Amino acid sequence: MAGHSQFKNIMHRKGRQDAQRSKLFSKLAREITVAAKMGTPDPAMNPRLRAAILAARAENMPKDNIERAIKKSQGGDAESYEEIRYEGYGPGGAAIIVEAMTDNRNRTASDVRSVFTKAGGNLAETGAVAFMFDRVGVVEFDAKAADADTMLEAAIEAGAEDVESDENGHTVYCEQSALAEVTKALEARFGEPRKSALVWKPQNAVAVDDEAGEKLLRLVESLEDHDDVQNVYGNFELSETLMARMS
Repeated sequence: MAGHSQFKNIMHRKGRQDAQRSKLFSKLAREITVAAKMGTPDPAMNPRLRAAILAARAENMPKDNIERAIKKSQGGDAESYEEIRYEGYGPGGAAIIVEAMTDNRNRTASDVRSVFTKAGGNLAETGAVAFMFDRVGVVEFDAKAADADTMLEAAIEAGAEDVESDENGHTVYCEQSALAEVTKALEARFGEPRKSALVWKPQNAVAVDDEAGEKLLRLVESLEDHDDVQNVYGNFELSETLMARMS
């Protein structure tokens, strides 16, 4: 899974540098509102809301914004958003999964299709590439939270399945049904994680050349820039040369 981690880390760093804060906060607030509306507004009793709040804190979203988003879910004027997954292929044959939250399915589908087409990819039917990924829970900690051996031992005891540790931190993987339990156990030992969420983890990484890699990064950036897109996942592996240029 090295390719997935490299791609994720590059996009994470670049995203922090380039993202428009107001747009990012809007997406985070939308997830908080929807999570609170679907369950209870108490994050201790609502794992999805807890994960949404963690994501907001990781991006330094003000506490007032978080509380306002939760309160909005309890009002009668809260928008109704539909969660949709799009799947397609990018340059070099890479598989892409896009998670969106929209109040206009037709508009979002048209926009996402256009982004794929302009990047030299194509949008496919739902299910076309999802079989190449596993739906899993992920819990992330900063590298300073523990050394690799300690984190691995604690993760296994908590019921996790795998851990990836490097200079950027620790990524703990578990079955999606065990995410809340694993997060709680690890948080009790290492403090609040920087992320706890359900993700699409590619089963294998597809190596792409630099030309395709640059096009794929532009595709992912264009998708992430769309107001309705919440998450983008890919199964491609970038070359060391391109990674060095993007760092």
